[in-house]
Amino acid sequence: MMSTDSTEHEARAAAALTSLPEPPAEIGRLVTAMVTPFTATGEVDLAGAEKLADHLVESGSDGVLVHGTTGEAPTLRDEEPWELLRAVRSAVGDRAKVMCGTGSNDTAHAVASTIRAAEEGADSVLVVTPYYNRPDQRGLVAHFEAVAAATELPVVLYDIPGRTGREIAVPTLVQLAGTENVVGVKDATHDLGKAADVSYATAGAPGGFSLWSGADEVNLPLLSVGAVGAISVAAHLVGPEIAAMIAAFPQDPARARELQLRCQSLHRALFREPSPAPLKAALKARGLPSGPVRPPLANASEEVADGVLEALSVVEAAR
Repeated sequence: MMSTDSTEHEARAAAALTSLPEPPAEIGRLVTAMVTPFTATGEVDLAGAEKLADHLVESGSDGVLVHGTTGEAPTLRDEEPWELLRAVRSAVGDRAKVMCGTGSNDTAHAVASTIRAAEEGADSVLVVTPYYNRPDQRGLVAHFEAVAAATELPVVLYDIPGRTGREIAVPTLVQLAGTENVVGVKDATHDLGKAADVSYATAGAPGGFSLWSGADEVNLPLLSVGAVGAISVAAHLVGPEIAAMIAAFPQDPARARELQLRCQSLHRALFREPSPAPLKAALKARGLPSGPVRPPLANASEEVADGVLEALSVVEAAR
């Protein structure tokens, strides 16, 4: 005779096949890591940021990330991040959530930025692994716990060892998941096995623990191992397709695969030169706010820009 526990387990397993895990309400399933539009002379284009944020929400994003890597956070200065956050918050209103990147390789600075983000109206914060000084896992735990202790906002960790030189190990993620307002991780490791381990090991965390794809080319594979959605770059251009892919996956995986593969060439083209230069070229070509990138980045070459537009045109033709 089947036990009650076994019956409940099978019921949960059956439900998981027809629905995705629920993301935190303060964040959502599809968050676009927004570029920071600049004027031709290099100033932050706040009116352009408002227009672009509105476009993202209308294209299927239920969250917008400002002051992230795609937003050229390393070159935003002084009050610029907060002016940008206020502009985007005003533009999206209650139609979408606003996440703010507050990570740093200086714990005190990350704490101060997180406090300021809450004061300026962010719904959540994204905190990248400290870069360059490459702390060990003990240092990472202390860093992230200090940030989380400074705010009541949901904190999403950002695991991107290719940029930071240090990964967040699975046991470290499990330990941090025990902090109630550390609600998940943006996974840009391209390691599907690790993502599956994280999903399994963090089940039942006190405040919940979600995983978002941080690399568009593996959005669908990450959904298959427990991701709730994506923090996306390509959603600037193909938001409807990515939103539809996420929605389709639980009950129509073949449709989800079709949509993922349709966008795959674009996902790759957007990173043939350092991001967000190729994306900004495409946004400009489609009449959306973008402007140049700030040094030390260089604007996209003509060859790469043409490649992005060619890949994008294939997706647009299928709409």
